[in-house]
Amino acid sequence: MTSTITLTDRYVDAAMRTVPEDQRDDLAAELRASIDDQVDARVAEGEQREQAERAVLVELGDPDILAAKYTDRQLYLIGPRYYLDWWRLTKLLLWIVIPFAGLGIAIAQTLSGADIGEVIGTTVVTMLNVAMHVFFWTILIVVILERSGARMRKPYGGFWKPEMLPEPRQSGAGFGDMVASLVFLVVAAGALLWDRFIGFVPTEPGLSFFNPDLWPWVYAALFVLMALEAALSVAVYFRGRWTVPLAVVNAVLALAVAVPALVLLARGQLLNPEWFATIIPGGEVGAIMTVVTGFVIAGIAAWDIIDVAIKARRGGVARR
Repeated sequence: MTSTITLTDRYVDAAMRTVPEDQRDDLAAELRASIDDQVDARVAEGEQREQAERAVLVELGDPDILAAKYTDRQLYLIGPRYYLDWWRLTKLLLWIVIPFAGLGIAIAQTLSGADIGEVIGTTVVTMLNVAMHVFFWTILIVVILERSGARMRKPYGGFWKPEMLPEPRQSGAGFGDMVASLVFLVVAAGALLWDRFIGFVPTEPGLSFFNPDLWPWVYAALFVLMALEAALSVAVYFRGRWTVPLAVVNAVLALAVAVPALVLLARGQLLNPEWFATIIPGGEVGAIMTVVTGFVIAGIAAWDIIDVAIKARRGGVARR
């Protein structure tokens, strides 16, 4: 004697495959009883049993989805519990990691003697790959947390509370300010490399505005200072305001750029005299530009130091 396996048997079996074993018997019996009741109700209304059974199973839908509902199992990668944390972390990493990855590969390609097309192509591909890795690894970490049932550690030992509200951010210490600073530094580094190897004069390829003798050591030192400036911007963002120690670091970095630049300018070693002679021959443009450049360098450094010092003072007063 052989027993016939019905659609209901197959449906219940499929639904129970993803149910924990200790719950399987009870849920299978509950699901089977529910299906039988619905089938009997349809049969009582005049439907054929086979048609009624098929209609009930169609209404129930995918057995895996039904089983997930029975056991409260999540069928999404990132739920609302972690989505905002993931998105904030991802945005921060994208704004920080991608520009520096692009800058690093551009410098490496330039130093290796690659042409401009290869530098741009390799840089773009690298930045896209870095973005994909950032998305992949942040999602993977959050998915593991989601599936394991672990909870990210929150301040005050739980979920959101009023004490977790961020303090008002000082002007110049927000996320947009950090991003603007990082983008500016990357653009400035790219402009320096472009000026050194390509130039901004279409009719004179390779004619650099700055003295070519500054390559590579002065450029390398400047890039290190720019990286430190980027790190300072990130530190200010996480701190939420300018503090006196951060203002001191900012002043040191500003002077570390301005003082050597002014010394080189005074010695005639900062700007490329051939650039002025080529653009406007037979004039005093070089001398005028030297004076103007000196005032610009000194003015920017002084404004940066004073502006940040005022913000640090205001931040200290506001905290009292």
